[in-house]
Amino acid sequence: MNRLLDGTYDHYSCLLPKKLSTPSSLLLKTFYSGITVEKDQMAAVEQLPDDAIIVYVTKTKSNFEYLFYHTYYSRNGLSTPEIGFDYRVFIWQPLSRLFKIFLAHLGYFFQHLSFQNPYKNGYFQRELLSGRAGFLSLVEKGEFYRRFVKAKVDPIRHLIEVQNSIDRPIYLVPLLMFFGKDPHRSSPSIVDMLFGNEARPGKIRRLVTLFKSSGKVFVEISEPVNLRTFVEGAGNQNKTLEHQSLFLRRNLLRQINRHRQSITGPVLKSLEELKESILTNERFQQFMEKHSQSRQIPMHQVRKKADGYLKEIAANYRTGLIKFGSIVVGYIANTIFDGISMDNDGLKFVKTASQKGPLILIPCHKSHIDYLILSYLLYNNNMPAPHIAAGKNLAFWPVGSIFRRGGAFFIRRTFRGAVLYSKVFTEYLYKLLQEGFNIEFFIEGTRSRTGKLIPPKLGFLSMLLEAYKNGACEDMIFAPIYIGYDRVLEESAYIHELEGGRKEPENLLQVIKARKLLKKRYGKIFVRFHEPLSLKHLLDEQGTTIQQMTTKEKNAFCRDLGFRMINSITKAAVVTAHGLCASAILNTTRSRFTFLYLKSIVEMYLNHLQTQETELADTLIIDHNHAIDNALDAYVQRKFIETLPRDKGDKDTEPEYAVNVNERTSLEYYKNNCIAFFIPAAYTAIEVLNRDAFQFTASEIYSGYAFLRKLFRNDFAYDKEITTERSVRKSIKTFIDEAFLMPHQTLPDTYNVTSAGFRKMKLFANFLKTYFESYRIVLQFFLQTPKNAMDAKERLKKIEARGRRMYKRGQIEREEALSKVNYINAVEYFISQGIKGSDDAEKIKVYMDAINQYLSCLQ
Repeated sequence: MNRLLDGTYDHYSCLLPKKLSTPSSLLLKTFYSGITVEKDQMAAVEQLPDDAIIVYVTKTKSNFEYLFYHTYYSRNGLSTPEIGFDYRVFIWQPLSRLFKIFLAHLGYFFQHLSFQNPYKNGYFQRELLSGRAGFLSLVEKGEFYRRFVKAKVDPIRHLIEVQNSIDRPIYLVPLLMFFGKDPHRSSPSIVDMLFGNEARPGKIRRLVTLFKSSGKVFVEISEPVNLRTFVEGAGNQNKTLEHQSLFLRRNLLRQINRHRQSITGPVLKSLEELKESILTNERFQQFMEKHSQSRQIPMHQVRKKADGYLKEIAANYRTGLIKFGSIVVGYIANTIFDGISMDNDGLKFVKTASQKGPLILIPCHKSHIDYLILSYLLYNNNMPAPHIAAGKNLAFWPVGSIFRRGGAFFIRRTFRGAVLYSKVFTEYLYKLLQEGFNIEFFIEGTRSRTGKLIPPKLGFLSMLLEAYKNGACEDMIFAPIYIGYDRVLEESAYIHELEGGRKEPENLLQVIKARKLLKKRYGKIFVRFHEPLSLKHLLDEQGTTIQQMTTKEKNAFCRDLGFRMINSITKAAVVTAHGLCASAILNTTRSRFTFLYLKSIVEMYLNHLQTQETELADTLIIDHNHAIDNALDAYVQRKFIETLPRDKGDKDTEPEYAVNVNERTSLEYYKNNCIAFFIPAAYTAIEVLNRDAFQFTASEIYSGYAFLRKLFRNDFAYDKEITTERSVRKSIKTFIDEAFLMPHQTLPDTYNVTSAGFRKMKLFANFLKTYFESYRIVLQFFLQTPKNAMDAKERLKKIEARGRRMYKRGQIEREEALSKVNYINAVEYFISQGIKGSDDAEKIKVYMDAINQYLSCLQ
């Protein structure tokens, strides 16, 4: 017998050899061929240390899953789970192994009058140390009873004991298998009751899904847990093995559950369930009683109003519509657009972070289709479509009910005077976070009509922080997202509004007219994800909590967080050929130009962006010449620039072009898409030009740079952590690299402007000319208008009229300076500086002289 058993009783059915018989391997490979595993999922295993002992972990015991992972990992040359803790595999064993297993158990029993125990005789430890990977499940029917009551060996505890006795690290790798992306419902369907739900399907449903919906079943790998790090952690060193194993098991279950929820979303309750939970909670009941007493309104009327408000606000999330919408948006993205360029690595970071708490998705807002694109990308990358804060203007029939089913909940533009409505909304928001739903909102408050980011509106962010303060969730993960377009759908509507036209309210007619868009091409869509930010981690860094903050401190924290989100979106932005070409066209001082000349300016801008490590559109990276040619040709076809007639004798010369004056505002929109990356250089360049000398010191630039940064704070958000000195020196270094400046050979911190540099720096400084002229128009209005002479709406109309007159008289050169948004930002800034009318003539003169001086440098 010893010869047959190779001199050992170590033959167990829990070991499934890596190499199976050829028929078995082919059969399993074919059987599991419908399960999808993305390549990036394997990185978590491939990146583990070479000396790591790997134990794969699943939530529930399943031979189906064990055989899949064994088959897939073996076929792909990865560490294969051969040792199944508390698993017994017979049917797939080679016949020779089955015979040895039988003889080993029989021989051991007759020799020791007891059954073999692979835990007690060190078999598992020996096999793991020999290089085999393990496989264990955390939950099994009757397993808790055997472990807790009958004191059977706990595999988690056994692994901790093994880790304490060896130097090599043991890594626990959680694995999840999904049979669909639908969330678990609080009220199961008949199919769920008969055949199990998608999270735990029965055998029939599992097989039907596998063969009928090939590709629907997919696998995810959660973040590996270093068992050595866990055991040596400060909170575990003095704990008993039993406590450590219970704590580790709980953490693994929590990690797996959170990972699953990050893909399917939380349990989906009916709208009626949510309404009842919100309207009957003790906190809201107390508020209604006080509201009823203070307003002398009967309680039943307060309840009726609250119910109506909740009906006005709440989403009615439907996974069926999400699936259908995914098909429609995918068609749009590849029909009227040339597809979506997405940051896969960035999305992976966001997806991982979502396991720690509800995601607060904060994209920039350039188009109505922003939220459709983001929901589409998330859903198609195995994440739940978020609940979206949408303006009440989008709740019109029939679009409103469709949006509600897609996850939209509606918010009024203002809560002023609506005390009960405000409370209902905050309670609804609290409930969404408490349930674990991801929430998307646009921190700019509205779509950007200018192409650049709008300063943050802080109302919704403040409500999120208040919900967190009240304990809605343990953490909140903020994810800033950039969404950009080669060409935006609403271009003509934006230009109409910027030039003083009235915004058309959203309605069904607009939806019907939108069919025409399907006949046009709008280039690519660009989506980039900035590194997510944990609110809990941010507060820990500052050594405080929201509960400890005063109202003033909380408002300051909210404001700083809002601007941090805006700056993060800017950092994630993508610069396109359309934006660079529009910048070159508008910033050149020539009235006639050739493509070759424009391309030289674009290439100069490109060099600047590359030194700043700015992300460029893939079309610019692959072949920037081709991308620039395409953008310029598009502007010619759309008549943004016009071909000038040639003289009869100039047929061989390069064609010349001029800007179509009526389309300057359209070009300004696309220039503004990338302007944020040039603003520090523009501030520095205009200050160097303002020295009116070919030599200067860096310290001479600081005060002017700080003045401009403050002046345009409503137009261009800046990072408070980056000092003026640092920004100036960074721009100077870039200008030196581009040969605009030369350091003085003997004088420290002194620089000379080259002749080419003087000319080229104007092409950077000209990014600001539009804004100088807009602010000049506003100052001229204040200079000639008494204080408090009219309300804000009337004031804006008067400023627009003054701007048009100044443009016609030639006092303003750029038509794009006649921008309503620029006027509003300028008015807000000057009022904050104490300028409210002609009574403040001295203050006005200071700003007017400064702006006129800057404009004279750009002649």
